[in-house]
Amino acid sequence: MIGSVLEEHLRFLCNNHSIETTFQNGDGIKFKKADVLNSDLVKSGVYGVLEQKNVTAWLDLRNRAAHGKYEEYKIEQVNLMYQGVLNFLISIK
Repeated sequence: MIGSVLEEHLRFLCNNHSIETTFQNGDGIKFKKADVLNSDLVKSGVYGVLEQKNVTAWLDLRNRAAHGKYEEYKIEQVNLMYQGVLNFLISIK
């Protein structure tokens, strides 16, 4: 759930800063992946490289959880992710 909230916030930030969240390809309109949104937000100056690295780490943890790789992370990392994402949501608008 934390990862979903994070990704939704990235889309929210993009919309608030006039950054496209979709792209057109041969199959139609597609949503950009969270890591692309993260990169686009840094390029647009919404937040810095340090925040980008944090978001990248959180997205990686989210992907491991989503793919059932539970042995690859610890509950302490999830707790840190929760606190980090919460602070990110509050401070980056």
